Amino acid sequence: MTDLWQSAMDHGVAVARTAGKVVREALRDDRKVMTKSSSVDLVTQTDQQVEQLIIQSVKEKFPTHRFIGEESVAAGEPCVLTDEPTWIIDPIDGTTNFVHSFPFVAISIGFSVKKQMEFGVVYSCLEDKMYTARRGRGAFCNGEPLQVSQQQDIGQSIIATEFGSNRDPEVVDKIFTSLRSVLSIPVHGVRGAGTAAINMCLVASGCVEAYYEIGMHVWDLAAGSLIISEAGGVVLDVEGGPADLMSRRILAANNRTIADRLVEEIVSFSPVRDDAPPPVEAPSKQ
Repeated sequence: MTDLWQSAMDHGVAVARTAGKVVREALRDDRKVMTKSSSVDLVTQTDQQVEQLIIQSVKEKFPTHRFIGEESVAAGEPCVLTDEPTWIIDPIDGTTNFVHSFPFVAISIGFSVKKQMEFGVVYSCLEDKMYTARRGRGAFCNGEPLQVSQQQDIGQSIIATEFGSNRDPEVVDKIFTSLRSVLSIPVHGVRGAGTAAINMCLVASGCVEAYYEIGMHVWDLAAGSLIISEAGGVVLDVEGGPADLMSRRILAANNRTIADRLVEEIVSFSPVRDDAPPPVEAPSKQ
């Protein structure tokens, strides 16, 4: 099946480029903004248009494959990863960036077989940077090999993180407690591109030593997690155990030394899993 997966990856790269053109054109027009879970959890018509474009294109070429897409899940589709070949799609990773024309916006496409990532494609479409990885074959940006930073000293490191869209005061307190602890190590700096996929590609590129976040989703992480692994990095849970892409928690680093040091500082909490069954509504009283 190796050649088939290469064919799928080639298609993923091509459709990501097409989607990137749609995003760039949309930035020139008015962007109709809607909200999902809260006033700061944004979605646009372009998110929905791009996801449909990708899914329809893939369905025509690979009609038996399954999909997990951010906007499909938001519309009520289940978020379940099976052993079947599955495309995990974030049509616009960095929607808030897109809405504000902040210049980091990515199309993220991961491909899983038997629950294992086979390839990842992240297209930073305003920078025109195409990040790709194939399991066991390395990671690349615009065809050039990627390699994580060789830095072993966290005090000489830049760490990436994000604040997410959950404004619950308890969650915000935990996020800022972690941030204060990481800054106080001290590290050289803390950055955030506003998109999980690009943050992960920055780790893979060697210009950021680690990225951690709690609260993003499987479609934010699927492609980037493989790109980091193939660039020589590690992808873990924020408590240091194996990564679980459905858990909505990630710690990605250039090496285990940096990762383990960050585990000591991160205040962990557990959002509702992506694959959690929907809550059962209580029967109404007559």
